[in-house]
Amino acid sequence: MSVMRSVLLAVSENRWMRERGPKLWFVRRAVRRFMPGEEFDDMLQAATVLNSEGIDTVFTRLGENVSDPAEADLVTRHYVEGLARIQQAGLRCEPSIKLTQLGLDLDRERCYANLRALGEQADATGNYLWVDMEQSSYVDVTLDLTRRLRREFPRVGVCLQAYLYRTAQDLASLKAEGIGVRLVKGAYKEPPSLAFPAKADVDDNYFTLATAMLEPGTPGFRAVFGTHDTRLIRSIGEHAERAGLGPRAYEVHMLYGIQRAEQLRLVRAGADIRVLVAYGAYWFPWYMRRLAERPANVWFVLRTMFRA
Repeated sequence: MSVMRSVLLAVSENRWMRERGPKLWFVRRAVRRFMPGEEFDDMLQAATVLNSEGIDTVFTRLGENVSDPAEADLVTRHYVEGLARIQQAGLRCEPSIKLTQLGLDLDRERCYANLRALGEQADATGNYLWVDMEQSSYVDVTLDLTRRLRREFPRVGVCLQAYLYRTAQDLASLKAEGIGVRLVKGAYKEPPSLAFPAKADVDDNYFTLATAMLEPGTPGFRAVFGTHDTRLIRSIGEHAERAGLGPRAYEVHMLYGIQRAEQLRLVRAGADIRVLVAYGAYWFPWYMRRLAERPANVWFVLRTMFRA
């Protein structure tokens, strides 16, 4: 793990910086490139434009570790209403939710009741529900609740992190159960006893997991690769081609405002591409973790932040 990555992850977890960082003008200016705004309507407008370009979308209202039951219920209503609006607008836009937004830290069963409400609404509106992954301490409960939801509603997927040693085993079981998987590298600070500390090892494991995801699986399984690493994307594409798979045998998910040229290249190549459009006031820790995923982005941000 690089020094820069360690610093960015520490900043994302620092309460003092979480409170003061979003008030700094240069930070707010920099984050505008990576999210269209703080409101649902900002996301909706961005999704409309992306859909018109052949790019599907995922939406997420930023937030985590909710400590008030009323706030967890409010987040649930927000997503339920948002799914209805997306159906009315005819957009190709799927929700992605963190369980700690739904009250997981407060009460597991209350969290599941909120999650089930989202699963029910996603099913009723013909949509698909993604469950985000958080720190390693949440992996077991996240997978347990996702499996429980999948027994009722067929269109459910979950995020897995390639830097965790356990992910190969988790992937095999989820794939056998027909639960979609969005594979990412991982954006939290984890001890070397649980996660690969070296970036090269994470990249190698990501590709190994990706090849396993492209093998035949249970109906309902979706192979989704959440990465901006163009080298990995091309290697996965070449492997799929050698295996006789077309470009729609898997999906690539990216973040709004990152690797725009690569997104359009994938569309032209006939690939399934989705862009995650994030919004909400609680963006600072999320933004720091996105920078930590690829610390080289810091220099890009510094160049654009002070550009006239």
